[in-house]
Amino acid sequence: MHLTALLGGSILLAFVLLDAFQTIILPRRPVGRFRITRLFFLVTWSPWTALAGIVSSRRGREQLYSAYGPLALLVLFIIWALLLILAYGLIFFGLGMPFADPTHPASALGILWSCVYVSGTTIFTLGLGDVLPTSQMARVLIVMEAGTGLGFVALVIGYVPVLYTAFSNREISVALLDARAGSPPTAGELLVRHSFSGGHEALTLLLSEWERWAAIMLETHISYPILCYYRSQHDNQSWLSALTAILDACSLLITTVEGPSTRQAQLTFAVARHVLVDLGHVFQLESKEQGYRENVAVRLKDDEFGELCRVLNESGFSLCSSPDTRSRLTSIRKLYEPHAQAMAEYLHLDLPRWSPLAPNANKKPDGWKTVAELRSPSAVADRLKIHVSPRSTASQLSDEDSHRF
Repeated sequence: MHLTALLGGSILLAFVLLDAFQTIILPRRPVGRFRITRLFFLVTWSPWTALAGIVSSRRGREQLYSAYGPLALLVLFIIWALLLILAYGLIFFGLGMPFADPTHPASALGILWSCVYVSGTTIFTLGLGDVLPTSQMARVLIVMEAGTGLGFVALVIGYVPVLYTAFSNREISVALLDARAGSPPTAGELLVRHSFSGGHEALTLLLSEWERWAAIMLETHISYPILCYYRSQHDNQSWLSALTAILDACSLLITTVEGPSTRQAQLTFAVARHVLVDLGHVFQLESKEQGYRENVAVRLKDDEFGELCRVLNESGFSLCSSPDTRSRLTSIRKLYEPHAQAMAEYLHLDLPRWSPLAPNANKKPDGWKTVAELRSPSAVADRLKIHVSPRSTASQLSDEDSHRF
């Protein structure tokens, strides 16, 4: 018997099964610095981002980033399978090759290869029968490995639909935010687009939906962190920018904007911030968060804050007149912005602005503004300098959609 191989194979087997259990089955945050899944992401994500950084076009970089999540999932399954084969092969080798092999390997390397071969054919339940067990222990281990292989395949089949269901549910709310907060979303645009009669009620309902969305994120993305690498369908959208825009809007409603939505903003803020904090622990970004905590003023400078207040005031919102409004906003931003900035740096995602950019004369307005202007045909006519008809409006919307996507 080769005790070293037997002990090493047993430890490796337990290591792989524990990692697969924590990653797929355990419905809570995985723990441990030396898990296979964590080490895999540490080893592969940095080179992948370096490769994407070579690409000059933003669209090309986003395509590479978006391919990482699904590809990493497939490679992780392959790594687990190969390690299971190696683990059982080492156990067979440690037991002294308890098989009748017609090739009669003589060298230690040949015997090890035969053991790994038996392990591979067993875990995939091929059942070739060319190498036969000669001891009761070997027969028991072969049955155990065959059961492990079937269980592994069943877990993979059940794991992938769960992931993509969670991803689809996440992206539905992100896509819906496009018409409510712009693309990319901003807190200022979100509030401005709710400056209509009954807008506070609609805003409260929207924040309530995002409170539930954040709670779902806590249940899915903490258990399955690989979903954080999955990008949105469009380059100007992401779950992180949407979540940050909602937190920005909640911060304004809590500290700057007066209205009945403040209570719901507090509830949504608490759960949404919890998502960023927990994900920072999962990816162990505490050191990066500390670096951003001392420089929180970068995202919202004085001129942008002044412009934001002007836009909100012109839209009919009542702003707090307290002299410490800005300091209170800065204090609440320190609760979540360092976590968002650290996550954005790690995942190479962009954080949103606080207020929308000024309209560009050379850029067509987004679909929401075009539809909103249909309430005022004269405004559309002034902008297009043509007579507005149903056919021209429909063609305009079609052109804008094709230009965007």
